[in-house]
Amino acid sequence: MARNLVLTIAMTLLLVLPATAQSDDDFSNELSYGINLNSNGGLLGGAFVRSSWFMKERLYRFGGLEIVEIKHPKENRLYNPGSGDHFIAGKQNHFFSVRPHYGLEHVLFRKAAESGVQVNALGAVGPSLGLLIPYYIRYDYGSGLGNDVRTEAYDPNKHLSFENTLGNANVLTGLGETNVNLGVHAKVGLSFEYGRYRESITGIEAGFMVEKFFKDMVMIPQTENYSTFTSVYLNIYYGRRK
Repeated sequence: MARNLVLTIAMTLLLVLPATAQSDDDFSNELSYGINLNSNGGLLGGAFVRSSWFMKERLYRFGGLEIVEIKHPKENRLYNPGSGDHFIAGKQNHFFSVRPHYGLEHVLFRKAAESGVQVNALGAVGPSLGLLIPYYIRYDYGSGLGNDVRTEAYDPNKHLSFENTLGNANVLTGLGETNVNLGVHAKVGLSFEYGRYRESITGIEAGFMVEKFFKDMVMIPQTENYSTFTSVYLNIYYGRRK
């Protein structure tokens, strides 16, 4: 339903708004970067960078790169009172998505030279690289005595006791064992830019994304895992144009 609503709004605005001649406020290039929040990534989803180029009459093309973390909807964070640390029950892999993309952006409402808000409609597609990084935990084999604590990749057949799981290790611990998976993604959205001067921009972008991998991305093996992911996202960005 959310996807249909975003698509309807974007397509309607693109169709009903008349094309206008290029003004002196048009730019030839823009570089922006920022943070991503999305419904699959928790409080902070990831980060992105984007470069845009003028095409014609309020129409721009852009290329970008986005890196976000995707979490399983059934993640259960547990606390070990003995160690004072947390871990995700049954989690086997961290999941990050690297998304190079190409898209088009149309200016719907242009802001004044030194004030106001500019509204753009955009869409983008591209490949996805799904990175499954083993989830390492600190496990006590000493029956709670703390004299045999090992840092190991979580194994549901080996690490049977949550009480003996003292916490999770840094995500970098399993980086060298990353499993790379291929997929594709597409998104549509609206951006709202503001800034005191035309060469400086600050804004937000809100929209809908769908992403498909060629196999299930296993994060928690004891429950259902998925190959298709949909999300509502919000990008907060800053940049400069010339």
